[in-house]
Amino acid sequence: MSVQAQTARKYSNEFMNIGVDAAAFGLANSTVASINNVNSVYWNPAGLLHLEEKEIALMHAAYFANMANYDYAAFAMPIDDKSAFGVSLIRFGVDDIMNTTELIDSNGNIDYNRINLFSTADYGFTFSYARATPIENLHFGANAKIIRRIIGKFADSWGFGFDLGLQYKHNDWQFGLMVRDITTTFNTWSIDQKRLEDIQNAVEGENQEVPETTEITLPKAQLGVARNFVLSSNFKLLTEANLHIRFAETNDIVSSSFASLTPSLGVQLNYTDLVYIRTGVGNFQNELQIDGDEKVSFQPNIGIGFHYKGISIDYALTDIGDQSAALYSNVFSLRLDLGIFK
Repeated sequence: MSVQAQTARKYSNEFMNIGVDAAAFGLANSTVASINNVNSVYWNPAGLLHLEEKEIALMHAAYFANMANYDYAAFAMPIDDKSAFGVSLIRFGVDDIMNTTELIDSNGNIDYNRINLFSTADYGFTFSYARATPIENLHFGANAKIIRRIIGKFADSWGFGFDLGLQYKHNDWQFGLMVRDITTTFNTWSIDQKRLEDIQNAVEGENQEVPETTEITLPKAQLGVARNFVLSSNFKLLTEANLHIRFAETNDIVSSSFASLTPSLGVQLNYTDLVYIRTGVGNFQNELQIDGDEKVSFQPNIGIGFHYKGISIDYALTDIGDQSAALYSNVFSLRLDLGIFK
């Protein structure tokens, strides 16, 4: 069998790399070692072993001056004292896009009644499983992912991939590893040939190339180390440093043809397990300036969270891609421990 136009992409399926949970955003996504709740289905499935009850999580955020919506929902539960299970759904979509490919009729007349609306949406379905190993405090987890991408009636694709996560705890130290798309993730596109011809014929000499029918998403890794400090009977401090690795050459501060590296750091102050104050810095990038020089940029984040009787409400002020006049975006998320209904 032959595969046409198969390409390994640096930034394929990027909607699956944005992140989830306002608490994690507040920590600059430095959470792979310390995550221990339902949101482990995204950050590190090995963290599901810390669950004591069923949990659900919800998040909504807006992108690009509210033109795009980013939504996330997850459920997880312990199976027994050595295993746990979780599922999640991510949707990133832009709705009500005007299709003007038929704006001009065969006689060259402009007819606005020929404009119709369509949506483009990306969906990520994840099924997670975590298991304790014979080595004390060493847990592993795996994700099976189904990717569904739809561009109106023009094209759609299916994709499949796997993630692998590990967590290990020694005294107050925690270590984590998350490898996304460990086997590479494949997306196979189906293109409506008639609509493609309409686009190709809309402007002479433009849009003549047939889009790629298969994409390959390269693996990415995230290493983390965290430490808990007990400051007093009321205050605790969590610190975590992560190293984000892409196996491609990018604008990260350390970059080569084999891999690119960028760090992140998050700090969380916990008051009586009731109020959480967070800050973090990450996304260090080499930015090319107009004069040709390079400048290192980074992304600061802050957040706050409240936890009471199994209900957690978190907020983060962070840059998640808002290109409007406001540099930062507001992210809210909810996490619910279903044990409160017992």
